[in-house]
Amino acid sequence: MAGNMNITLKVWRQKNSKEKGYFETHLLKNISPDMSFLEMFDVLNEQLISEGKEPIAFDHDCREGICGMCSMYINGRPHGPNRGVTTCQLHMRSFKDGDTIVVEPWRAKAFPVIKDLVVDRSAFDRIMAAGGFISVNTGNAQDGNAIPISKEIADKAFAAATCIGCGACVAACKNASAMLFVAAKVTQLSLLPQGMPERKRRVENMVAQMDAEGFGACTNTGACSAECPKEISLATIATLNREYYLAKLTSENV
Repeated sequence: MAGNMNITLKVWRQKNSKEKGYFETHLLKNISPDMSFLEMFDVLNEQLISEGKEPIAFDHDCREGICGMCSMYINGRPHGPNRGVTTCQLHMRSFKDGDTIVVEPWRAKAFPVIKDLVVDRSAFDRIMAAGGFISVNTGNAQDGNAIPISKEIADKAFAAATCIGCGACVAACKNASAMLFVAAKVTQLSLLPQGMPERKRRVENMVAQMDAEGFGACTNTGACSAECPKEISLATIATLNREYYLAKLTSENV
């Protein structure tokens, strides 16, 4: 078909975190350049199933760039070659006819492989459970203008809140650090009045849980922000550090 592509895929296969993984090569023909990367994987899996082979396990949910599930390391970059997009938003027109595309899972001790391209990111859930919440009275929601918040603060909080917890920051970091993820969550809540009651306890607990999960240290290379599909700013890490030092300096446990 005119305009369609033939590509070679080298895909990581691994039964579980205990087994040794390997690359498996597949040739796909007549791939539409308008397909998303995940739609291309659907075609591949249909092909494998028709051949009586086991399909490749990969994570996905909304396919709208919102849920953060589509974690694929494509040609050495989380979510592929384009900036500011998730894997489900990456289209095959970003590649050329005849290209070889290498696809791997996130690589981090704290993200053990479940199967093939699917990794266990429950470490993020435990970090959030440690402090990523606010205390509010139950009942009807307040009016939107009941708590005055300046536009500057609202914009900063919203920018941090766009983090979808996909883990691209961890996959991009040479140390497998989760600082950008934790920083985004701490920054969002530390800026808003609703986040004040747990402010000090939150940052201490979330950082402690991050360390307990086995994520690496931050050395400010900037790869996390560069590969973040929501382009979370490195400035959030500076905010996290300030919040953490403030909490430690004024902690009642010192």
